[in-house]
Amino acid sequence: MNTNVVAQINGVNILASSQSEGLVPVKPVCEALGIAYESQVNKIKEHPIFGSSILLRDMVAADGKKREMICLSIEVFPGWLFSINPQNVKEEAKLVLMAFQFQCNKVLFHYFFGSQQKQLEQNQIEINLLENIAKLDQQKAAINCELSEMKRKLNQLREERLKNEPSLF
Repeated sequence: MNTNVVAQINGVNILASSQSEGLVPVKPVCEALGIAYESQVNKIKEHPIFGSSILLRDMVAADGKKREMICLSIEVFPGWLFSINPQNVKEEAKLVLMAFQFQCNKVLFHYFFGSQQKQLEQNQIEINLLENIAKLDQQKAAINCELSEMKRKLNQLREERLKNEPSLF
């Protein structure tokens, strides 16, 4: 079975199978974070989403030997890591876990609210354009009014010029 590094936690490479199912063993992650493997497995089993993705598979362990390990689907692995309280992990793993969880929050926000933010930005652009159009319409009306007045004066001047033709008698 081929594996790929999917994360590095506290200097430990976390491997996932490269098969289509993409599985991540739980035990090496627990060891890297310094949390109790057995209690995490129980929490995972009790969780309605994580529990449904647990699989028992032969994986290559850190010592290079094949061992049967409890694994999570790569799809739910980030959610499980996100659920771990940083206060419960090794001191040297806290910052890495918190950085990961912060990034998860950003990704979730952009996924769920990014379109709303874009809509708000587009609404503001539309409001600005409408305000500019209204100002230009007012300017256009003022220009048209001034143009009409100038044309009226020009016509008046022409009429007066034609009326004041010199006459000899």
